[in-house]
Amino acid sequence: LSRLPDGPSVVLDAGSALNHRPILIHPKLRDKKLFIATLAPERHAYTQLGVSYVYEDLRQTCFRESMFDIVACISTLEHVGLDNTFMYTNDPQKNEANPGGYLPLIDVMQSRLKKNGKLFVSVPFGKRKNHGWFQVFDGAMLDEVIARFSPSTFQETIFMYRDDRWAIATRNEAKEATCFDINTEKVYPSDYCAFSRSVACLE
Repeated sequence: LSRLPDGPSVVLDAGSALNHRPILIHPKLRDKKLFIATLAPERHAYTQLGVSYVYEDLRQTCFRESMFDIVACISTLEHVGLDNTFMYTNDPQKNEANPGGYLPLIDVMQSRLKKNGKLFVSVPFGKRKNHGWFQVFDGAMLDEVIARFSPSTFQETIFMYRDDRWAIATRNEAKEATCFDINTEKVYPSDYCAFSRSVACLE
């Protein structure tokens, strides 16, 4: 939210990370036309706040090209091409095993942005691992995302959880970071890290 420009714009939430009332009523979103695209309906929909919902695989999106000023793909890219029936949909066609399946989505998001538009991406970062329903990105995968999108400029920030707090880190410091998956690992690590020990954020 701190990265969003003030004033009106057309925004796509690619993956429905923003679909929570405290976020949707934030002043930074007040003047923005927000579209949320996700695989299947969720428990809450905030149409009374002017949010538009589309249920689809964004790799075959219905949105026209050059439609959005901003695309936010938060905690989503790591699921694309993998088993989304585990958590997000009952559609058996979304039980995939294609770790590179997220790359076509980069092309779609790039083409749906207006000239000089902005893409925001966050993914779990560290030691590459495919957990079946999500994957941890390493430096080579980040480089591939950036090259595929081919931005005029970009910023990368790595956050890492250590010593009971989050702090900015380098790729090298976070390169061995892991994810705790409560769905398959029933014993928390000693510091109770809830999920990803490192997150990469791209703008």
